[in-house]
Amino acid sequence: MGSMPTRNLSTRGLAASESGRAAPVWNIMPDVWDPVSNPEGYVNLGAAENALMHDTLIENMRKSFSPTVKTLTYGDGMTGTERIKSSMAQFLNRHLKPFRSLEPSHLKITNGCSSAVEHLMFALANPGEGILLGQPFYGTFAPDIELRFGAKLLPVPFRDVDPLGLDAVAAYEKVLQESSENGVNTAALLISHPHNPLGRCYPKKVLVELMQLCEKYKIHFISDEIYALSTWENTVDEVEPVPFESVLSIDTKDLIDPSRVHIIWGISKDFGANGLRLGALISQSNPALHDAMLTVGLYSTPSLVSDQLTTAFLEDQQWSDSYIAENRRRMSEQYVVVTAWAKKYGIPYTPGANAAFFLWLDLGAYFRALHPQFCHMDIQSVITKALLDRKVYVASGKDYGSEKVGWYRIVFTYKLPYLTKGLDRIVSGLQNLSTTRINKQPTSRETPPL
Repeated sequence: MGSMPTRNLSTRGLAASESGRAAPVWNIMPDVWDPVSNPEGYVNLGAAENALMHDTLIENMRKSFSPTVKTLTYGDGMTGTERIKSSMAQFLNRHLKPFRSLEPSHLKITNGCSSAVEHLMFALANPGEGILLGQPFYGTFAPDIELRFGAKLLPVPFRDVDPLGLDAVAAYEKVLQESSENGVNTAALLISHPHNPLGRCYPKKVLVELMQLCEKYKIHFISDEIYALSTWENTVDEVEPVPFESVLSIDTKDLIDPSRVHIIWGISKDFGANGLRLGALISQSNPALHDAMLTVGLYSTPSLVSDQLTTAFLEDQQWSDSYIAENRRRMSEQYVVVTAWAKKYGIPYTPGANAAFFLWLDLGAYFRALHPQFCHMDIQSVITKALLDRKVYVASGKDYGSEKVGWYRIVFTYKLPYLTKGLDRIVSGLQNLSTTRINKQPTSRETPPL
């Protein structure tokens, strides 16, 4: 009798294992550049972190956190304590100005916003059903949608249409209709607002039309507003930025069934606290969804330490308001720095940003200007490899559904010495490519986004 073949992993486990091995980002993160302790390390301008206010937040955490016995228990259950839900609801009522005031029962707390997105995929979409996502998009939305619960990403190309403009609504509808004709039902439309990676906000009239589109086809509308308070003054570009208005602030009467409107928010970006792993799924009119979250909440329970730390600074209105104001001022200053660098080297970028941490720019244009003799088709891989060889990581547009080759997302919310070192390495990495080297087939694989 023949022996059974050894089975170490499932098919999906093997696929995930291969993907993990191929992703250099996991080697980059523990090998970060420091001028003294690790001068040969990587400068990571790809991870969406805001380090501008870390010292201020750490000081507050040290002063305000007083652990109790409850910190060592399951608290009030798997979806956050009643106190964090109450404090977050009050905080967001002040800042997002919802049309209908948030109540604690409208929130389920998760260990970060990716968990909230994934839970929505679990609860709203059957395996194989589609999620509309405009290009370019936040790269990690792809695994959030597809990896574990089997929903299907439906990328929406816009070509020459503004992805955040009124004309973009027709593009969403076109993809929805084509998918239906191909036997794929659509479950939801997902946006990041403010937008990642474009750093812009959707006009209210576009949000209204997107909700009306969702109502027309009876699908869910999800607005990821993790950068809601990371808006700032653009003092550089001539393009007039659109101010941020939360989907919560819009009266949905006669627009969409409110049970199909869902918002995501967290502290990772607006408070520069990715490591605390605390987000929220907000849905004001869908009790069945909240019941479903009780079932899967075990897999995304935030630490009670994070729960209590966050509660402390959300409840301190004076401190949190001053923190947000100073954070916005510093982000505006950093945008001046990074756009001045782009202009100095003639690197095209998308103007009009006023939110989040990103400059969306065309390194491909700069690369071609430096190397007009270049003949390799896969410019994106060549540029990515050149940057990694120079020990700098920026997020490739290839992983963000970019419709154009050569585009990248640079995160500028790092302290100036770190940011400057990274920008210098980008330029030198592209300038130092020899003719022989750039005509070789690149061997490294793209680095997945964060």
